[in-house]
Amino acid sequence: MTAAPALLAADVEFGYGGAFRLVDVSLQVAPGEVLGVVGPNSAGKTTLLRLLSGVHAPWRGEVRLHGAPLSRWGRRGLAREIAVVPQEESIAFPVSVMELVLMGRFAHGRRRLFEDARDLACGRDAMARVGVAGLASQPVDTLGGGERQRVLLARALAQEPRVLLLDEPTSHLDLRHQREIVGLLRRLNRETGLTIVFVSHDLNLAAELADRLLLLADGRVVRAGAPAAVLDAAVLEAVYGCPVWVEKVSGRLLVGVRF
Repeated sequence: MTAAPALLAADVEFGYGGAFRLVDVSLQVAPGEVLGVVGPNSAGKTTLLRLLSGVHAPWRGEVRLHGAPLSRWGRRGLAREIAVVPQEESIAFPVSVMELVLMGRFAHGRRRLFEDARDLACGRDAMARVGVAGLASQPVDTLGGGERQRVLLARALAQEPRVLLLDEPTSHLDLRHQREIVGLLRRLNRETGLTIVFVSHDLNLAAELADRLLLLADGRVVRAGAPAAVLDAAVLEAVYGCPVWVEKVSGRLLVGVRF
């Protein structure tokens, strides 16, 4: 018997203020798959993540999680299944790394005010997985960009999700920290079977990390498939409106702009 997709969007339409942002968008993400969503500015990438996480409901069409409509899961149920790592997040009050990570346990804490032993164990395990266990007592607002991104990822992992959604997980990071985050996501996917959907402006990073890519432009799906099928120079030139080159070097796809 074939397992239901981890996530499915069928003919989804959505917009803001009466204007469409996504039109007839459909996708499937298999359990344990890594899907990269790429495209130019204002293509609808972040909006798509918000629909997949249940933050927004589509005007038309449907989003399903493990075969069931998102509306049937409820807020707590969704929080136990789907974790989101935003591109940026402002912390409104002073908290330590451990306190922020433990916020990921909220969906598991019905009718109790304080963390139990299970919560603490999950928090410590999540921090160890992403390499920030030594920062547990440090204030979050003192962290650098790479450390902060890892802490947000640890909070998401503390939820014990089966699906992880990330919006520009390597934005504002230097090359070393980009490499570390990509390696970490690969390892989590390989070791735990975590389903990952991420948005990225970096086509080279997306090709390196994703099993499949979804290319959006003007709120519509232009192409979906393996990175080699999606990252076609002619297609990218039409979408981005500039000359593009695509080459395969040592088995890796590389994309660049012709100047």
